[in-house]
Amino acid sequence: MAIRSPGEPEFRRPPSYPPDDTHQEAAYLKALAEKQRPVRIKLMDSEVVSGWIEYYDRRMIRLTREGAPNLFIYKHDIAYIAEEPVHRPIVDTRHVSRPAAAEPTAVEPADPTE
Repeated sequence: MAIRSPGEPEFRRPPSYPPDDTHQEAAYLKALAEKQRPVRIKLMDSEVVSGWIEYYDRRMIRLTREGAPNLFIYKHDIAYIAEEPVHRPIVDTRHVSRPAAAEPTAVEPADPTE
């Protein structure tokens, strides 16, 4: 402990603040863009648009849509981005025909003379 004279203010470190940007948003948008995952974007005015993210930067994203014009959307206009579920065909295995099993072969006993 340091010696200080009476009346001298104690040295205190300023409180540490969390970082302004953790870069998680950029990592998430990059993953969505690379995989071309379908997303649903709800805008601040409650409008919902769907497509996939083709490009993003600090201020906006480009949403590519099928059968509709592509959109450049400012990030401050986005309420949230949600991934659309990927639809996979459901296979019913109860009614799938399977090849008949081969008949079992008889195992010959070992020859004790050998």
